[in-house]
Parts: sequence; C-alpha cells; structure tokens
Amino acid sequence: MRLGLSGMPTPHPIGERLPAVYHEDEFTQRFTSALDEVLAPIFLTLDSFPAYLDPRLAPDDFLAWLSQWVAFPLDDAWPMEKKRELVANAVDLHRRRGTTEALAWQVRLLTGGEVEVTDSGVCRWSEESGGDVPGDEPPWVSVRVRVADPGTVDAARLRSAVVDAVPAHVRVSLEIEQS
Repeated sequence: MRLGLSGMPTPHPIGERLPAVYHEDEFTQRFTSALDEVLAPIFLTLDSFPAYLDPRLAPDDFLAWLSQWVAFPLDDAWPMEKKRELVANAVDLHRRRGTTEALAWQVRLLTGGEVEVTDSGVCRWSEESGGDVPGDEPPWVSVRVRVADPGTVDAARLRSAVVDAVPAHVRVSLEIEQS
C-alpha cells in the first residue's frame, strides 16, 4: 500500500487559511504545519487519483492492488511492462473470455509471440435435467506459440495461465516453438 513521504509540500497550507489573528501565533503555525505534513501526501494522492486508476501510470506497488480490482492475478516473475499491459487489457479479456480470440490475445500478451489457438468447437447439451451429455470426446483446446527464443517462455506459468482462462473441464495442450 502507499506510504506517506516526509517533507512533501502541501498545496493547501492550513496556517494560511486561518483568521489573521493566528498568523502571528507561533504555536498555532507549528501545530498547523505538523497537520500539513500529515495531510500533504493525502492531498497529492487525491490530486493524482486518476493516474492511480490507469494501469500504465499507476505506481508499481499499486498495480497489484489494481489487478485485483479487475480480477486478473499477476505473476511476480513478469516484467512490469507486461503486468501493466495485462491489467490495462483485463476488462476486454474478461468480456471476450471463452473465445479462441481472447485466449490467443492473452497468450500473445504473455509471450509476445505468434499464437495459434484451435479447439474442439463442441457445445453439448441434454434435453433432460441431469441427463447424460451426448458424445464421447471431451472438449479440448490446443495452443501453439511461436517465439524467437522458446527458452524465454516459462512453459509451466504459461500453461497455468491458459488453464485458468479456459473452463475447468476443457483439456489443454500447449506447444512452444521457435519462429
């Protein structure tokens, strides 16, 4: 969470806003300057609050909290630029969630490579409540990623991100190739 910094100037000094009789009082001016020091980080944070809500401008330590607001967990191993890009696109990714395009977009953001996603394309239902779903083959999704250096991609983390992005019952296969 954000911490206050000492010595910050205040845009609204309390001592100057008091009636003129208190401007000469040393105790009152010292007391209000102490309050100014406590309130200055709050005023400065509120003045720049819109920047806190923009993932591309938010302070690094605030970005993790911002990612929780958009329900997009971040991996500490990712570089800060990648984290910012993912949080900035999280709402659009959630809106398109469940589509091959959204999955390809997410993997592209994570790897920077060319992504090809194919799936079984199967949608099944039963006319009877609690009845067996027709068909034998379980649904699947296959993700192929082409990057310049496959060694730069953490396959386990990428697989975990793909598994989190698809429904729990869908089988996932992942291939990372050199482009």
